[in-house]
Amino acid sequence: MGELHHFTYGPITPIFAYAMSFLGSLLGLVSTARARAATDTRRRAWLLVLAAWAIGGTGIWVMHFMAMIGFSVTGSPLRYDVGMTVASFFIAVIMVGIGLFIVGLGKPSIAKVLIGGPITGVSVAFMHYTGMAAMQINGSFDYQSNLFYGSYAIAVVAATVALWFTVVVRGIPATIAAAAVMGVAVCGMHYTGMAAMHVNITTDNIATVPGVDVNWFLAPIVLFVLVVVIALASAVMAVPSEREQAEAAAVRDKIAAGEALRTATAGPVFGGGSNTTPAAPGTGQAFSARAANGIADARRQRGR
Repeated sequence: MGELHHFTYGPITPIFAYAMSFLGSLLGLVSTARARAATDTRRRAWLLVLAAWAIGGTGIWVMHFMAMIGFSVTGSPLRYDVGMTVASFFIAVIMVGIGLFIVGLGKPSIAKVLIGGPITGVSVAFMHYTGMAAMQINGSFDYQSNLFYGSYAIAVVAATVALWFTVVVRGIPATIAAAAVMGVAVCGMHYTGMAAMHVNITTDNIATVPGVDVNWFLAPIVLFVLVVVIALASAVMAVPSEREQAEAAAVRDKIAAGEALRTATAGPVFGGGSNTTPAAPGTGQAFSARAANGIADARRQRGR
């Protein structure tokens, strides 16, 4: 039986792991909020894909490997199989994407959340254990069953709550709070699964452990996070939020009402018989005032 160290470098790795989970969740929630506001189905789908990359890639997969930087095993070098590690990344992104598409396309409902949540949660936990299976040591790992199944339960609950957040969360404070809760849930699932792990060390061929060191993934992780942040920032800037669309619609409605009033009260341009009603004095000024008031109202609402 070998000895496992989950915090080799102290609290720095869990802090960074939580920060990545929070960042990914926040970006994903912002992207799904813009997807709700999008009227074009293709644009909504594209925003949901970006949200899957943010939540599944940054919030879950990057968080996992940031935490694994602080993991070590006494008596054996620790290496990672590159192919299986990459596979765990695509499992996270694709399965989170499936959950988001179940909930985000069409009319949202509780039934969709209850269907997508377990699918996503089980897949996220499977991604975690795929990432763990990528670890190569001079020995073998096994898991305590209670904590093992507990981590799956946490993943299912966390994924269901996360999908529910993507449907109901409105406003910046609520989005930040939801991302903070999601970060805690993802980290809780990860460290519960890690606590379930036991290792058996052998004494032969210590120097022949295949694979790469976990630090080998640092540069790709940093690059990936930067790409996701830039892509999501660009997408968010390009798509107006629900609040911005409501403000614009209010302005359009007031201008349309003023135009309708002006048209109804204005007389014909040429001719005009005895039944012609002359334009009311000050109609043009009234229309301009209504339009100005509508724009001013929208600006005040945005400033709140």
